[in-house]
Amino acid sequence: MMKLIACFLLAIAASTPLWSQVEPSATGGGSDLDDEHMMTPPPVSRDAYPVVVGSEERSNYLSGGVVFTAAYTDNLMLVNNSGPISDMNYTILPTIGLQRVTPRQGESLHYSSGFSLYQKTSELNAVSQDASGSYQFHLSKYAAISVSDNFQQNYNLYNQGNPFTGGGVSGSPSSPNTLIAPFANQMANSTSVGVNYQYGRNAMIGASAAYSFMKYSQLTDVPGLNNQHTTDVNAFFARRIARSQYIGLTYQISKFTTYPIDTYTLSNTVFGFYTHYFSNSFSISILGGPEHYTTWTPTVAKQGAWTPAIQGSLGWQKQHTNLSASFSHIVTGAGGLIGTYHSNVGGLAARVALSRTWGAGASVNYMLFKNVHPSEAQVLSYPGGHTLTSGANVDHKLTERISLEGGYQHFHQSYGNLAVSSSFLGSNRVYGSVSYQFNRPLGR
Repeated sequence: MMKLIACFLLAIAASTPLWSQVEPSATGGGSDLDDEHMMTPPPVSRDAYPVVVGSEERSNYLSGGVVFTAAYTDNLMLVNNSGPISDMNYTILPTIGLQRVTPRQGESLHYSSGFSLYQKTSELNAVSQDASGSYQFHLSKYAAISVSDNFQQNYNLYNQGNPFTGGGVSGSPSSPNTLIAPFANQMANSTSVGVNYQYGRNAMIGASAAYSFMKYSQLTDVPGLNNQHTTDVNAFFARRIARSQYIGLTYQISKFTTYPIDTYTLSNTVFGFYTHYFSNSFSISILGGPEHYTTWTPTVAKQGAWTPAIQGSLGWQKQHTNLSASFSHIVTGAGGLIGTYHSNVGGLAARVALSRTWGAGASVNYMLFKNVHPSEAQVLSYPGGHTLTSGANVDHKLTERISLEGGYQHFHQSYGNLAVSSSFLGSNRVYGSVSYQFNRPLGR
């Protein structure tokens, strides 16, 4: 597989004449679009659009603090109960972070670990952890390599304090997390490495590889769900056809494996893409192309077919406003569902800095899954379903280090006869939190 990627890059490089070489910026350019530095288009950058607004961004700092959150949930979605169970939940999460940027490299580290305690349903008490790290280094004036890792334990968008600080909407095709059992103890990790090389004034090539897994601590608590491993390998060619317009081609190989009920999905996708930068902080991208998938299990023979794959994304970040949106239609695994699915996933997130001390945010995500083989769905009893998550929050900074936040989240799903889904379809959560955080500049 890696030899295939290498041959792809060499073929692209050999077929396109060289222009005067320029140094690619770590972020794809300076504060404004220019004629030299190429941006790395969102469809191939593998990065999420940022969550914080421009006035909240920081660089070269060490941070730390603690967040205390109290939340009320009207339905914990526990299996084998006669009705919905509501409860209060308390979370204490100390955090520490580091971000540093130099002309040649950039690094970012974040870690939080604490306790999540339930007032009545103590069997859900757990240690929560969330860690992330990224590093980018310019191998030369023309090439940069990036490495990132994200780890989560009993920590997801529905049980943390602020759902708008953990990441943004991605502009790249990816495997979705359905959050079918948001309160079940689970562990997830995602690791990626990529390299970009701007070998001409208007031409760039690159490649990346990623591996991730999601594992439930007790599958008996979530009957019908499964653990999943995902491997992705990607190569791309991008061409700047105008100062603010890019076209390109990306080839992606993905493999999804579930266990202990073994199912396998292998997909090969060729995307053509177009990105338009209205500014360096506002872009729109569209992707489309053929996807071939093959599915099998130890008892079901291999089956394959061609299908169209499409995606679109938008990112807009101003000094006091942030908006990002994404939609994709691809064949993937489904983050815990057994089998292979046509997935339609859409997300929208927005944040506004109302004043120097007040901010607000909102988000909505929708996921629809249909088993690619109805006959297989009948055998495994999982035809698919849909998930909807939404929420809004308001935060207020009392002092430079102490902040208050309140918010509401809604969760709705339907997955046929899946035990964890069929009885209680919806859940609502109201939370409030107080946080203490310090930031200390690094260097001068």
